[in-house]
Amino acid sequence: MPFEPGEVVAPSDPRIVLEGQWGHQPGVAITVNSGSRLSFSFAGERVQLLFDTTGLTVAPHLWVKLDDGEPVLHVIEDSVVELTAPTGRHKVEVAVKDVREHVNRWNPPFECAVVFAGLVLDVNSRLRLSGRPDGPRLEFYGDSITQGVRALGPEIESEGADGTASYAYLTARAFGATSYQVGFGSQGIVKPGNGEVPSGLESFGWNFAGSPAERVEAPDVVVVNLAVNDETLTAEQYAEYVGRVRSAYPSTTVVALPPFNGKHADVIAAAVKTLDDPNVVLIDSTGWITEADCTDNIHPSVAGHRKIAEQLIPALAASTSLRLPSI
Repeated sequence: MPFEPGEVVAPSDPRIVLEGQWGHQPGVAITVNSGSRLSFSFAGERVQLLFDTTGLTVAPHLWVKLDDGEPVLHVIEDSVVELTAPTGRHKVEVAVKDVREHVNRWNPPFECAVVFAGLVLDVNSRLRLSGRPDGPRLEFYGDSITQGVRALGPEIESEGADGTASYAYLTARAFGATSYQVGFGSQGIVKPGNGEVPSGLESFGWNFAGSPAERVEAPDVVVVNLAVNDETLTAEQYAEYVGRVRSAYPSTTVVALPPFNGKHADVIAAAVKTLDDPNVVLIDSTGWITEADCTDNIHPSVAGHRKIAEQLIPALAASTSLRLPSI
C-alpha cells in the first residue's frame, strides 16, 4: 500500500528527543558524533524518517530500533527511512553507529554527517509526547576509542566502527544518563583529529565549525579521555583543557581518565594536582585492558569496551555524584 503522508514533524518538535551533540540549523538537526541518539513514540502503523544527504560523499551508519526488536542497520544513502508496524503504540530509537572519521565532518559542507530533517507520519498515525530524560547528564570527550572505531574489527572505515559499543555509550546507559559522546579519531589535547577536526583545545565547546555547543543544563560529570594521540604533552596543556571545561561548567565534576595504555599518565596526574580543584577527579585506568582486548593492539574490541565500562562505572559511582539506578 503506498505511503499516504499526513503530519510533517520538524526535528525541533518537543515530541522528538535528541540526545548527544546536535547542532541546529533551519529545518535540520546535525550531529557528527557516533553515539548520538534520537527517539520518539507514535500511534499508528507507518512513519518516515527524513535525512538530508545533499553533498555527502560517505553515508553515515545508523542503528534503528522499533519497540523491543533488535536494532537494524541503516546506511543512510537515501533521504527516507520508512518504518512499518502493526497498528498500535510504538517507540522508535535511533543511534548513530558511525560517522566516518577520515572524511570532512567538521567544516560545512560535510562529507559525512547525520543531517536529520524530521518525520512524516502517514494519515492514520500520530506522534505522541515522550517523557524527557530525567537521569543524570554525562559528557565524554575522547578520540577514536570513545568514537568506537574498530570496535567490531580491524576495518578502518564505518564497517568496523560502532559508537554504541563504546565504553562511553555503555557507561551512560548504565547510569540512565543523558549522554554527549564526543569522540574524534586521531584527536589529542593539542593534536588535530582526522576529518578536518581541530585539536581538543580548539574543538571543545563546538558541535562543529560555526555551531556552538550550547547546553540548557550543565552536565553532572564530564569524562576526559584524551592524550593518547599527542606525541608530546605538558601538564600546562592538559590543565588548560580542563580549565576550558571548568569555565564552561563551573560546578561540574571533571574526571581525568588517562589513556588506557598509560601514555602521558604521569603528566595528567601532575596536571590534576596543579589544578588543586576538588571537583577534578583522577581515575587511574592502568591495567583495565591489554592489547589482547583490542582489535589492532590499540582500539578496544566490543569485549574490551565492556571491560573498560565494568571498571569505569563503579569508579564513577565511588568518586562522583553519579549513582546507579535501583533495580
